[in-house]
Amino acid sequence: MSFAEYHRYDALGLAELIRHGETSAGEVLAAAIDTIERHNPVINAVVYKMYDRAQARVSRGLPEGPFTGVPFLLKDLALAYRAAPLTNGSRSMANFVPNYNGTLADRYEAAGLVIMGKSNTPEFGMAPVCEPELHGKTSNPWNPARTSGGSSGGAAAAVASGMVPMAHASDGGGSIRIPASANGLFGLKPTRGRNPSGPVEGEAWFGLSGGHAITRSVRDSAALLDATHGPEAGDPYAAPPVERPFIDEVSTPPAPLWIALTVEPLFEAKVDEDCRVAVHETGRLLESLGHRVSYVEVPVQRQVWADAFLTLAAGDAAALIPLAAEMGGKSAPDPADFELATWILGQVGGKLSAERMALAWRETRLAGRAMARFHQEFDILVTPTLARVPWPHGALSPTKVETRLMEGLRRAPVGKALMMLFHQLGARILEPIPNTALFNMTGQPAMSVPLHWTADGLPVGVQFVGRFGEEATLFRLAGQLEQARPWFDRTAPIFG
Repeated sequence: MSFAEYHRYDALGLAELIRHGETSAGEVLAAAIDTIERHNPVINAVVYKMYDRAQARVSRGLPEGPFTGVPFLLKDLALAYRAAPLTNGSRSMANFVPNYNGTLADRYEAAGLVIMGKSNTPEFGMAPVCEPELHGKTSNPWNPARTSGGSSGGAAAAVASGMVPMAHASDGGGSIRIPASANGLFGLKPTRGRNPSGPVEGEAWFGLSGGHAITRSVRDSAALLDATHGPEAGDPYAAPPVERPFIDEVSTPPAPLWIALTVEPLFEAKVDEDCRVAVHETGRLLESLGHRVSYVEVPVQRQVWADAFLTLAAGDAAALIPLAAEMGGKSAPDPADFELATWILGQVGGKLSAERMALAWRETRLAGRAMARFHQEFDILVTPTLARVPWPHGALSPTKVETRLMEGLRRAPVGKALMMLFHQLGARILEPIPNTALFNMTGQPAMSVPLHWTADGLPVGVQFVGRFGEEATLFRLAGQLEQARPWFDRTAPIFG
């Protein structure tokens, strides 16, 4: 398979070619390796290459599945793959190599996917950008001076640059939808509990995070979710059962829907004009497709829910830092092994009371109740995925003054100063992503669809949020939008 041919197909298309003998899994893998070697020096999406292992697996023979022979990347975060490094983007775990597979990795291989590498992620996935000190920044294929988003920035940049047709991603505050928007791709966060987090974790990040993928086509996302969803032994809960395969939903036109639109941020932020325009254009498109569209005010408690989300993030960091040190082979955490902001976040989490954590947990469930009531009236909520077009590298980094303050607090963690800095930096991190984290709190399925580009060629995603458990409605609508406003052939300049 030639370099040019490889890029013309989505994952299901490549699998069909292999199935019919028009090419081989080995040839497709060679094309993927060629593309990575061409583009990765500029993009830095792939941080660990497993070419020999992938070639050996192809040579042994692959199981029959919907994606047999399709190259695939795992995000270097949380999902274990036996005998492959799992750094979580952190120096503290640079030498950690698990001796087991995560459940999703097993299900990916059972579907016939050929895992050939790991994609870049910020330290512990705790940022909406992909700029870890361990592996360096990942650039946006549409403009390498801009962010690829995070935390699945490596996965999205790999797909947007044509390295693989789809890649594993995870989403705890928008980490599938943010980079999907920034890279002009389709990204769906499934309902809480739809995909398993095992076999070690009962749930990821208090149930806020879940794994799936970033894809170029809607049907790839649907078919992959068909291959991976469903509970495993020990899960604390499961998503509602599905009526039929998700892949069937993509080609099923949705019944007329009542769709709520808002261009106002769900958490505090200023929204770029291009992000607003994307929603307005989408509203007109939805009306032309026969849907009822209403601009609404979403019943959100902006500051309360944002504080709850950040509190859970800090509490998780406090628990994660000693665990990472242990997995990295140390008896106690060494501040030098962690990025400064991560260490400070953990220090904040260590000073939070059990009462505050419990109240934050309670607010996440109250948010779920509020949005469930909202969806008793509206089938879908539409928002800008991001409040900004893809921003330059380093735009969210601490200032020099903040860095000096953090260095001082690392030596002497004074509670009052820690909390002041926590709120200051937390507000900056959430400012460009005010519309995604709420739906990790509520557990609803949500997707970013590439429906708009700026005048200078940067992609702008539009977010669609469905009722809890109703990915089917989102896939129907996404299939309709993909047909009405195709994006598959609209590729980044680096792509060819």
